[in-house]
Amino acid sequence: MWTAKAFSGITPLTGGLSLPETQKDLIFLIPNAYFTHKVSPKFAYGVGIFSPFGLGQTYQESPPSIFRNQITKIDLITIVVNPTVAYKVNEYLSIGGGIDFMYGKAKLEKIPVSPVIGNVYQANLDGDGTAWAFNLGALITPTNNIKIGLSYRSPFKLKLHEGDLDIININPAVAGALGPVASNKASTVVNMPATAALGVSYTVNRLTLEVDADFTWWESYRSLDIDVKNEVPGLLVDTVSPKNWNDTIAFYIGGEYRVTDPLSLRAGFRYDPTPVPPSTMGPELPDAIKLYYSVGAGYKYNNWKFDFAYMYVDKRDRTVSNIRTEGLNTVGSSGKWSGSAHLVAFDIGYKF
Repeated sequence: MWTAKAFSGITPLTGGLSLPETQKDLIFLIPNAYFTHKVSPKFAYGVGIFSPFGLGQTYQESPPSIFRNQITKIDLITIVVNPTVAYKVNEYLSIGGGIDFMYGKAKLEKIPVSPVIGNVYQANLDGDGTAWAFNLGALITPTNNIKIGLSYRSPFKLKLHEGDLDIININPAVAGALGPVASNKASTVVNMPATAALGVSYTVNRLTLEVDADFTWWESYRSLDIDVKNEVPGLLVDTVSPKNWNDTIAFYIGGEYRVTDPLSLRAGFRYDPTPVPPSTMGPELPDAIKLYYSVGAGYKYNNWKFDFAYMYVDKRDRTVSNIRTEGLNTVGSSGKWSGSAHLVAFDIGYKF
């Protein structure tokens, strides 16, 4: 996956001038692996390893970023291990469930700016933590041609407890006050939402069509707060950043045509509204309505299966004006955001 975003407008650091800012082109590798085993005609188990949530942004540093007092870099990586069992109740209904163990790692960099002395220091926060959740699912097959799938995954509460908070590039004017806490600790909690999905597929001859609706309870992401262990009043303090995201429903439509027994072709479209309200949107995730266009192919060879897919994400332009004060900082922006992303996936499967 690679992505880029651009901004043109005003921030608290532009002195009222409208300036451009571009996120660096970034490439992300998102691994996944799954194993399943059918014990009997009615019972199966498996385990999945995947990354359900992630975030990466890095803004230009030369000249200094116009977002540096809010963020210059953010990385959030999550890995989930999900053992699951499934049971076929009858020819019409199968059910399943499992537990989710998440490991998460986050990095955050920003530079508080004073109107008197300029850049005060650079703060680098690096922490990790764990969280637990569960998932449930059901597959209903009312006829040979129709399948209805339902799934639910509970929310994660990822606690990053006492991560390393390094204070570097300290302005000489405040070096005396900050020197003793240059190696510090900070904690935060990232609330990741519950999700649910409903999908219906219909197969006729070699063609399968599917329509899905994905529900995400982003309302759980109310605030991103950082608790500094050793504060310095007026210079290094706890921060509270309200987010107040909204729940969303994304819609998919797609199809697969089996050209031959080993070869199948696929195409799809997804409409994904943004959960981010204009009043709290920031440079860490300048989200907007997204339109996804995808194509792919699958090929079977003996016990092997190969799948390839490409997706283009068209993130619609979005204009916001939300310059505001949060704690010791004036944050936000007033201008237009634009961006896009390209995703390429390649999976290999083997049937024992």
